[in-house]
Amino acid sequence: MESLIKELNGQCDAQPFQTGWYLKSFSNGKSAARAGDTVFPSASTRKISILMAALKAVHDGKFDLKKPVEVLKKYQDNKSGTFQHLQPGFTVQFQDMLVMMIIVSDNTATGTVVDMLGLDAINDYCRSIGMTGTVHRFGIPPRIGRGHSMDAVTTTTPADQGLLLHLIQQGTTEPDAAERLGCTPELCRLAIDILSWQKLSWRLPALLPMGTVVAHKTGTGQEWRNNNDAGIIFYQDRPLFVLAVYTEHVPLEMPDAMPGFTIAGYHIARLSRTCFDALK
Repeated sequence: MESLIKELNGQCDAQPFQTGWYLKSFSNGKSAARAGDTVFPSASTRKISILMAALKAVHDGKFDLKKPVEVLKKYQDNKSGTFQHLQPGFTVQFQDMLVMMIIVSDNTATGTVVDMLGLDAINDYCRSIGMTGTVHRFGIPPRIGRGHSMDAVTTTTPADQGLLLHLIQQGTTEPDAAERLGCTPELCRLAIDILSWQKLSWRLPALLPMGTVVAHKTGTGQEWRNNNDAGIIFYQDRPLFVLAVYTEHVPLEMPDAMPGFTIAGYHIARLSRTCFDALK
């Protein structure tokens, strides 16, 4: 593990922007981190905990996965996902709202789900499972530009997301872990399925062998200030490791004139492949 940590940190040190990561191996149980408890803008990786808070509400009987939910125009003023482009007034099942929130990062769906659950309930949920560095501040993110302060956006830490993902995977087979999440193993398996249907796959999965299953959620910050991805990487039908990577203060343009956002995404992909090669 020490040689892997050294390699990962060397890749991070070579970048002109900040990187934090958290790694948890399923094979040997070991974990490691770089700035693991440092607070970063979460961008859309926040939606993993919204998903789990929603599944807890389903388990508690507050919502039904098959319940029709109307998409209202007030939630469609955003730049993420596909529902923004459709005529308002249509309905989809609650489960499909959760799917769209994750797999195409749909903010119309996210804003709807957050209002249904309530921000206080989502924050209480995060604290209840030990995500002490995570604060949800809105349903649909405001357009505030690159120069925002941390308290103007939803924030999290690599370790918080790593903890959550590890618990979800444990919860698929261990009732105690599922209970800690307020769910059942069946609901945890649904969460893994939804995360594995992710369509935005040019970060953690991008350099992995074709067909590698990655259950993950990406995040893109205000005006490309940060580029994040957090997920579970599988190998031969078994979970191999959890990796959560957060970048911050990514320049619009790198010294060689390449777009910073693109290089940050490739950087995340390299970190993921390095872990895959070392741990498989």
